[in-house]
Amino acid sequence: MTPDPRIARFIEAHHVLTLATHADGLSHCCNLFYAYLPQRNAFVVTSSDKTLHAAHLRENPKVAASVVLETRTVGKVQGLQIRGTMRPPEAEEKAEIKKAYLHRFPYAAVMDLELWVLRPDYMKLTDNRLGFGKKIIWEAQNL
Repeated sequence: MTPDPRIARFIEAHHVLTLATHADGLSHCCNLFYAYLPQRNAFVVTSSDKTLHAAHLRENPKVAASVVLETRTVGKVQGLQIRGTMRPPEAEEKAEIKKAYLHRFPYAAVMDLELWVLRPDYMKLTDNRLGFGKKIIWEAQNL
């Protein structure tokens, strides 16, 4: 099930998410460039397997993330909160996922890409342009 088109448009308009992980009693966050695949409702990032968040993901694939529009104008505040799971791509989707990431970030072609896929099961978009504190919520079926 795809999210509300307003959520998808917000995701497409941005390119950095803040990822929060937790494992072994330690929480951690980091910022990652992402490509969004609307047909899969999935975020694709690249990150070294040697990072703390990658170690966390191997222990606990449950994550939270956010994408925000930074502004001081209260009437323009927008932000997306995400919960889901994050894992390396399945073998059959690796080519599509890599192509999508490189389409968004062509300079990454010179990197050794270690791809990860965030599959959301909950997203909440706050969009003050629609009214102060207006929220649009998407939840996956069968949680």
